[in-house]
Amino acid sequence: MRVTDNIFIMIYGGAVRLPRLIVCLTGMPGAGKSTIARGLRGIGYEVASMGDAVRERAKMLGMEPTGENLGSLMLKLRRDGGPGAVANLLEPRIRGSASDVVVIDGIRSNAEIEVFRGICPVRILSVHASTETRYGLLSGRGRSDDPGTPEAFRERDGRELGVGISDSIALADESISNNDTDREGLVEAARGVILRWVGHG
Repeated sequence: MRVTDNIFIMIYGGAVRLPRLIVCLTGMPGAGKSTIARGLRGIGYEVASMGDAVRERAKMLGMEPTGENLGSLMLKLRRDGGPGAVANLLEPRIRGSASDVVVIDGIRSNAEIEVFRGICPVRILSVHASTETRYGLLSGRGRSDDPGTPEAFRERDGRELGVGISDSIALADESISNNDTDREGLVEAARGVILRWVGHG
C-alpha cells in the first residue's frame, strides 16, 4: 500500500500511525552520513541504519564484521532478495515507529528508496565530500569494516557504485557539502533541510 498525504492507514479495523516523512541519507562512503545520523539522533530524531541492518544480519550468521565480509553479505542479500533487500530489513521498524520523521542512514540504490516510498513520503538528502576528506574520515573512524588502505578504500567505492549509489545521489532532493565543515555545522545543515521539508523552517 502506498501512502501519500495521509499518515494513517487502516489495518484489521484499527488505525496505525506512520511517519510523516522518511529522510534518506545518501552519499559515497565517508561523506558524513553517519556523522549526520548520530547528530540527529542526539537531538531526538529516530535514525535507522542500513549498515547496521547488514551488521546485525552478519552477527546472526556468526560472521566477523570485516569490510570484506559485510560487503559480500550486502551483495548476497541483494542477489537473494532483490535490490531492495536491505531496506526490507528495516521496514518493520519504520512501520512501528512513533516518530514523525525517520532518518535512514546509508541509502545505496533507488530500489531501496522505492521500498520506503511504499510506507510514506520520502525525501533524499545527499552528502558530498572530496575523496581526500572521505578517506581521512573513514581512516580515523575506527570501525571494523572501515578501509585501512587506499586500495581497500577504492574497492569499497567500487562496490558502492556497483549497487547503484550514484543514481540515488543524482536524484537527491537536496545536497549538502562536508568539505571544510565541522560536525556541528554539518548536522545543523541537515537539520535545517529536514525542518523545511516538514514545514517547520
